[in-house]
Amino acid sequence: MPVTLTVNGRTETLDLPPDMPLLWALRDGMNLTGTKYGCGVAACGACTVHVDGQAVRSCQTPLGDVAGATVTTIEGLGNPAALHAVQTAWVAAQVAQCGYCQSGQIMQAAALLAENPSPTPDEIDEAMSGNLCRCGTYPRIRAAVQDAALRLKEV
Repeated sequence: MPVTLTVNGRTETLDLPPDMPLLWALRDGMNLTGTKYGCGVAACGACTVHVDGQAVRSCQTPLGDVAGATVTTIEGLGNPAALHAVQTAWVAAQVAQCGYCQSGQIMQAAALLAENPSPTPDEIDEAMSGNLCRCGTYPRIRAAVQDAALRLKEV
C-alpha cells in the first residue's frame, strides 16, 4: 500500500512497505542520503530527522507511521545559498571532524532551538545527549548551538 507524506516541502507517494524504516525509505527510496545509518536501534542519533517538527530517529520509525506527516531531512533544513542558522554556526565553529554524525547532530540542534530558543549549556547537553560523536567534538557542538541561538535571534 503506497504511503504519502511531505518530504522537504514536496508531497511524495512511496510504494514501499509501511513497516520499512523511514531511514531506508529516505535513503533508498528517495535518494536523500544525508540522513545516516549509525546503529539501527535509535541509540546514536545519526539518523535524526524532523517529523512534524519533532526530532525522531528514522531508523526505528516505520514509514507507515509517518503517512500524512511532514518530514524534514538535512537536505531540507537549508541549502548552500541559504544555510539554516545551525548549519552556519556549525561551519563557523568547525564542529565536524569525520562528519558522519553531523546531519543528525544538526537536526537535533535545530529541533532544540525551535522548542527552546535560549537554552542553557546544561539544556543543550541534555537535548544533545542522545546524539553520539565518536570524534568527541562535544564542546564545539555546544558552542555551535549557543551561536545558532544568537543567530536565530538576529533574524
